Amino acid sequence: MNHAAKRLRVVVATPLPEELCALIERLEPRIDLVREQELLPPMRHPADFAGDPSFIRTPEQQAAFEALVDSADVLYGIPDVDPKALARTAAANGGLQWVQIMAAGGGGQVKAAGLDDGQLERIAFTTSAGVHGGPLAEFAVFGVFAGAKTLPRLLAQQRAHEWTGRWTMSQVSEQTVLVAGLGGIGREVAAKLSALGATVIGTSRHDVTVPGVDRVIHPDTIVDVVGEVDAIVTTLPGTAATERLFGEEVFRAVKPGVTVVNVGRGTVIDEDALIAALQDGRVGFAALDVFATEPLDAASPLWDLPNVLVSPHTAALNSAEERLIAELFADNATRFLDGRELRNRVDTIEFY
Repeated sequence: MNHAAKRLRVVVATPLPEELCALIERLEPRIDLVREQELLPPMRHPADFAGDPSFIRTPEQQAAFEALVDSADVLYGIPDVDPKALARTAAANGGLQWVQIMAAGGGGQVKAAGLDDGQLERIAFTTSAGVHGGPLAEFAVFGVFAGAKTLPRLLAQQRAHEWTGRWTMSQVSEQTVLVAGLGGIGREVAAKLSALGATVIGTSRHDVTVPGVDRVIHPDTIVDVVGEVDAIVTTLPGTAATERLFGEEVFRAVKPGVTVVNVGRGTVIDEDALIAALQDGRVGFAALDVFATEPLDAASPLWDLPNVLVSPHTAALNSAEERLIAELFADNATRFLDGRELRNRVDTIEFY
């Protein structure tokens, strides 16, 4: 197909403010951006792409929405951020060529849709990877600092109105930090920690040189290295290769009192093994923005452990997120129309 010779019918399948619709149209005038705002749920906060869960379409509205997404060359967002809706649309719309996913780690949503090989070959999927790097890297650095500066003890003593004797705190500038995953987020984490003076060890399955990273190891050797590090930051996506990568074997080998920060995917950490390590002091502090199952079960011990900070998957959210994704999409639309390679394309074998 000659992309350059045609216009692109893009259907907005997730909440998108009108001013950002106009921005996309300005950035790539060859797009016909189709949206029916009354068929999309209202947003409760910035980048609320699932929208208000109390929003329910009438049967007529649902039929109109499905007819709309079934007419698209390209979807801006997975319909209703629902893998089942994606599976329905992929089956019904034989002309669908590309889906822009709002999440940075959207490969899991594609995998959950259970598309067949023909659909995966026909439809390109791209994510918003890179948009969230700055905010997540700052949260990761915050978590490393919170562990180094004994935040749980400070908060407990403040709540108890208890003035104790003084104690030493660690300096991040003297610490060694393992950054698991050297994608966009991991590279930003490494750069920020290195600028603070920390020694950074990164993990990669490939032979790479990354600014700010003093040493790169293969993920298979993590257990041999964790005894050297004062903090672990995981930025890894959720794939078969990363599932429970940080499990009982790793937590047995850590330096006692290590800080653990997770801004990647919750499935990378075996939560039962982490809880045991938090309870016996092998892990001194954990700052967690992601969990294996979300929302985190109210019965999870992670809620009540004094050395855990629970963040409800909100560390990536910032006021610029929607605009940055819109700009990324417009750039990819230009690439698509010009027959060039798309940025952030999902690997539909590993699904990341």
